[in-house]
Amino acid sequence: MGLNFGGESVSTFVHLIKLSVGSESIETLAEWQETGAVRTADGYPSHVTRMWPKREPEIINGGSIYWVIKGSIQCRQRIIRLDEVFGSDGIRRCAIVLDPDVHRTQNALKRPFQGWRYLKPEDAPRDLPKGRVQDDAIPDELNQALAEIGVL
Repeated sequence: MGLNFGGESVSTFVHLIKLSVGSESIETLAEWQETGAVRTADGYPSHVTRMWPKREPEIINGGSIYWVIKGSIQCRQRIIRLDEVFGSDGIRRCAIVLDPDVHRTQNALKRPFQGWRYLKPEDAPRDLPKGRVQDDAIPDELNQALAEIGVL
């Protein structure tokens, strides 16, 4: 999905990437999203953040949030919409409303960062085939060691 300008493909959507702080696994992320505290009035899981993405049209035009768990991107969820919410302090925040389906992805190492970042579709890890629980390409320990010496 993209437009072509002079031989260059320009994406019509963009993803977000975010650390899933406190999650030990994809399963604990899904369990946390089942709690009523992070559900919207219409029942979707959401993640509230202080900053409103400036590229909202591109995000809701097919973007997903890619979750970093334990130092690697492990899964993604399609972003349905961005809702305006106000905290108890009266400050406007952005609720990133998510499709409840969690799609496992190929693992991709990611250093810690604060907040969220934009992720170009061409830089996003691929989804694993349905029913596949993990990426078998390279064991996590070897993947980590290669990243530490700058090979990956």
